[in-house]
Amino acid sequence: MLGETENTEEKIIKAAFKILQIEGAAKATTKKIAAEAGVNEVTIFRKFDNKKNLVEVTKQFYMDRLLEKLEDNFSFTEDESIEDYLKSCFYGMFNFTDDDFSIIKVAMQEVRDVPDRKLLISQITSTILGKLEEFFKLQLEKGIIKDINSKAVSIMCFSIIFQSLVLWQIYGSSTGMESDYYAKDFLNIIFNGIKH
Repeated sequence: MLGETENTEEKIIKAAFKILQIEGAAKATTKKIAAEAGVNEVTIFRKFDNKKNLVEVTKQFYMDRLLEKLEDNFSFTEDESIEDYLKSCFYGMFNFTDDDFSIIKVAMQEVRDVPDRKLLISQITSTILGKLEEFFKLQLEKGIIKDINSKAVSIMCFSIIFQSLVLWQIYGSSTGMESDYYAKDFLNIIFNGIKH
């Protein structure tokens, strides 16, 4: 939708996403979004009816982009080793853009704002866990890993890959550790454990 020649709806969606990142859904106003998009506030209501619809369309547009990227990042080939797959997943997410992590941030803010409906963050979690579980079930069928619960190992890998990279995005620059060392150390712990 957001192509080279942006139309009015695209400008508004882009502006809404920028304001959502800064203000959160509760504090984002159509007036601020209109100013950011360079349109009249009435145009927002004409195109999207109300703020709620605009926020939903904006979140879903960016979420669809992120889910497609996550699906691609966590895809695998049948012959891929566990080590190569997890490294690929880790480094793939490690190289996600600030915009990608902004989508995750907006989804995480939503948890506070709207706790009683299907959340965007659950779509992210389901996408990643689904691909990981599919991969580990294949490894189990091929006899490469011992008889373990594929869902449990998927949740563990999800926690390590996803949550550590989100934390890195938030705190990484203040740790004094270079990103490449962080990635190598993290993967070393996954594959070699913490015991001698």
